[in-house]
Amino acid sequence: MDSGTAYGRPAPSYRAELTLVGQGTPMGELLRRYWHPVGLAADATATPRKVRVLGENLILFRDGAGKAGLLYPRCAHRGTTLYYGKVEERGIRCCYHGWLYDVEGHCLEQPCEEGGGPRRDKVRQPWYPVEERYGLVFAYLGPAQKKPLLPRYECLEELATGEFVEADDSSIGSGGAQIVPCNWLQHWENVVDPFHVPVLHGSFSGPQFVEQMGLVPKVSFEATARGVKVTSLRTLEDGRVHRRVTEAVCPTLRVVPNPRVARYGRVESIGWVLPIDDTHYRIYVAGRVLEKGELGKYRSTMNGKLWRELTEDEHQRFPGDYEAQTGQGEITLHSEEHFATSDKGVAFLRRFMEQQLKQVAGGGDPAGVAFSEQDAYVRLEAGQELVDAARAA
Repeated sequence: MDSGTAYGRPAPSYRAELTLVGQGTPMGELLRRYWHPVGLAADATATPRKVRVLGENLILFRDGAGKAGLLYPRCAHRGTTLYYGKVEERGIRCCYHGWLYDVEGHCLEQPCEEGGGPRRDKVRQPWYPVEERYGLVFAYLGPAQKKPLLPRYECLEELATGEFVEADDSSIGSGGAQIVPCNWLQHWENVVDPFHVPVLHGSFSGPQFVEQMGLVPKVSFEATARGVKVTSLRTLEDGRVHRRVTEAVCPTLRVVPNPRVARYGRVESIGWVLPIDDTHYRIYVAGRVLEKGELGKYRSTMNGKLWRELTEDEHQRFPGDYEAQTGQGEITLHSEEHFATSDKGVAFLRRFMEQQLKQVAGGGDPAGVAFSEQDAYVRLEAGQELVDAARAA
């Protein structure tokens, strides 16, 4: 007799090829073919800063000439950490025996060796290339011969009068803490799941957003050259249609118009969902603003409070994205999922990423990497507008 109890259920599992980000894993190798933000530009200073990205521990600093560097932390000499190193004009000096490395890992000085180290050019500290844009430091952690250009995004390049680009490291869009203790994919998939909005945000969370976001949308999904596009149509009482386009763009971009502001037009900001390791992520955001600190005002509230201000009881009574996604576990158990028609966007995104995994495994380049300035200039379709019903159709 089928009792329906949990006893004897199959051992659960997750899809490692889609979730794990370490070197040598399928997704880890795919993600290493792109640039990722590893800090604010202001984080790269004369004080070495610990950085963890894609499961790797690194050291970020800025030398006396103003160049940012990202090095493997264990000194190539005897292995102590460069976190305790001293940043100088030409690079960072190890605290133990004074070996000096530049931002590309070249060993410049070995002060305890005769002549300053006649064989110092034979030593190189492991390093990664970095570039700065939009107030962020981006790093490329992949094979040197495959390094693409760092993209420029039209929505952050073409500014209206008085606008400037502001960067934020507080994980706007996560719904919670700066460091989120679950797998990055659990959040990125959320970008292509518009049906959670009227339920989670429209009911459980407060509601959090403007009134029209509480309506169940009519949704279409489309694979693009760089990811998945979601078009949501919400018919308002006056007959007009709120048309909203969001995009999940490779490698981990969340391109989402601000749902808390009835501002129409192109998307205002881009968020990069950075996998710290297999069970933690954070979000770096760059956006067009008119005043300093404006991005921070976009943070979600629940029951009129910021996430950090909620009591444990309020977290349970007013759950948001953070609670729903961390509630899936450190890495969600894919074997226990039961997809329905409303999960089409998530299925689209997973299939898209499966295709990229195959492309890289076969020696090709994944979607969205560019090796010319023209191709590296990216125009996104995300945004929102009010249109009449005939135009929406």
